[in-house]
Amino acid sequence: MGGSAAISLSLLSLGPKRKVKCYNGYFVNGYVFYTEEYGYGGKTYNNGVCIKGSTFNEFEVDYCGRLEEVIELQYHSEQNRVFLFKCYWYDTTDRGIRIDPH
Repeated sequence: MGGSAAISLSLLSLGPKRKVKCYNGYFVNGYVFYTEEYGYGGKTYNNGVCIKGSTFNEFEVDYCGRLEEVIELQYHSEQNRVFLFKCYWYDTTDRGIRIDPH
């Protein structure tokens, strides 16, 4: 493992700072995600998230939901940050939910 990665892992092992930041949205990979509350009533907003299930076996399922909160944890330096999405998850095994593949 390289030097900078080892340093980051050692800092992560000390745990996050006590102060956290909360956001109404997050920009990643060319997409903007807004919390459901913040985006409600706007012309357009994206609060839907889908996490692809593992391809480890045929029993894995995808997880889909609505974004409720975006939380930033910082681990002892500005470069060591983790963003958490708190979501309301749907039961994707229910036959009443349809997922658009596009």
